[in-house]
Amino acid sequence: MTIKEIIPKINAYERLMRLDKPIGILLLLWPTLWALMIAGQGKPDWIITLIFVTGTVLMRSAGCVMNDIADSKYDGLVVRTQQRPLVSNEVSKKEAYILAAVLSVMAFGLVCMLNMLTIKLSLVGLVLAMTYPLTKRFFAVPQAYLGIAFGWGIPMAFAAILGYVPPIAWLLLLANITWAIAYDTEYAMVDREDDLKIGIKSSAITFGRFDVAAIMVCYGFTLLFLVIVGRALVMHPAYYLGLVAAAGVASTHYFLIRGREKTNCFKAFLGNNWFGFSVFAGLITQYLMG
Repeated sequence: MTIKEIIPKINAYERLMRLDKPIGILLLLWPTLWALMIAGQGKPDWIITLIFVTGTVLMRSAGCVMNDIADSKYDGLVVRTQQRPLVSNEVSKKEAYILAAVLSVMAFGLVCMLNMLTIKLSLVGLVLAMTYPLTKRFFAVPQAYLGIAFGWGIPMAFAAILGYVPPIAWLLLLANITWAIAYDTEYAMVDREDDLKIGIKSSAITFGRFDVAAIMVCYGFTLLFLVIVGRALVMHPAYYLGLVAAAGVASTHYFLIRGREKTNCFKAFLGNNWFGFSVFAGLITQYLMG
């Protein structure tokens, strides 16, 4: 291949892995960082942290490739996804399968530097990433499954640092599930009409006219679970200030999504980066002051 042929192919791979849209990486990374901070009591091992950050990028990229393989026959029917590399034939399915496999093997190679429990949990994480796209065919709220898949770094982080997974990790995972339902329903509101046409399930369709209320309730449960985490760990008040900031972010989303205008729903989805950051900032401050 010539340079002129290689550059467009690299660009297509980048878009297939969504590296041009880092919001997915951030939404996957924040709960993992929450867990690393808590498990490491504010000072997680930097090598383990680097492994998890790199692994998050690799597995999110692999997950996007797997998602596009599973949705290739549907993406061409949705305006927003018609230019994805598999639909436009910039990347073949064979190339996509190879790319997903390479990314997964690279991520697993990193995990192999950790303890056996973390390795075993990573295999569960791989299954979750591979099967999530299929849940959109039959599960009324696939966003809940996404929350488990996106939050699986939480028990893995505790296992890597502590050698076991304490109950607080599962509570943190529960918080991530309700958060994922909230932010991915905002995202699903953008595609609701197209999803109805092609028969894809989503929480935006399931919740119907109660979609906005359901999103806000999910934000409320997320914050409640995080408060319980703070109480269980006897957190410094600084942690709760982070939760107050996160609640402020969530409250602004109500005003964005209440009109169900697609552009504003997508803005709300993107704004969840600041929700995750606020919780993380509260944790950082708590350990600095604690």
